[in-house]
Amino acid sequence: MFNRILLISIALLFFSCGNEKVLQLPEIKNADITEVLDVSPAYIFYDETKQDSVELNRKNLIISTNWLVNVDKRLTLEQALPSIIKLQEKKRNATMHKNEKARNYYTCNDTSIKNLGFIDFTDVVYLHENEEGISNSSINEDNKIIDIMCFSLDKIKISIDNKTILSDYSQLKKLLQTEINQEGSYIVLGFKKTLLFQDYISLKSIIKTFETENTEISNNEFIFD
Repeated sequence: MFNRILLISIALLFFSCGNEKVLQLPEIKNADITEVLDVSPAYIFYDETKQDSVELNRKNLIISTNWLVNVDKRLTLEQALPSIIKLQEKKRNATMHKNEKARNYYTCNDTSIKNLGFIDFTDVVYLHENEEGISNSSINEDNKIIDIMCFSLDKIKISIDNKTILSDYSQLKKLLQTEINQEGSYIVLGFKKTLLFQDYISLKSIIKTFETENTEISNNEFIFD
């Protein structure tokens, strides 16, 4: 019963705590995951009264459950990621009551169904790297290497086997459809630290659709200045 009530409240797009805080969920379309059971929540609020604009509330987290991480879409990656990484480390380093099957999900508003959608980020490792170092991190040489660096939704640099293509959000899906080959591709993602969390989720949701038996997306995500 607790899980069902929690999901209904978040589905309203805004979460209020003592009528003082509001959390705006990022929006996506056609999420692969639309239901998660056995959950506990964490909230990363946008708070313009704080110096770093971030407030983390994780007091309701239970190690053995799936975690729904609710991140305000107005935050930048630079603001949100320290709290996100802290939560990841808490789950990964747990020794008591640990459940190896429990996952971490970003909670989103799926506008295509007017309900919640979720993006699994359990295995994602966030790494800080300069722009030049991202392409050098691609180590899967058996497949076509596709490095995607997102500076903003209007500026996306894609390097395919060292051939650079400039694109934007509206062109990205079509471009990937023509470049993903049947022999296999390996996608590495990089994001500018000033990117809004909404834009980060928008890119993630599109790229996730290309993960197939022949196309692998690296768990390492690079954050650059």
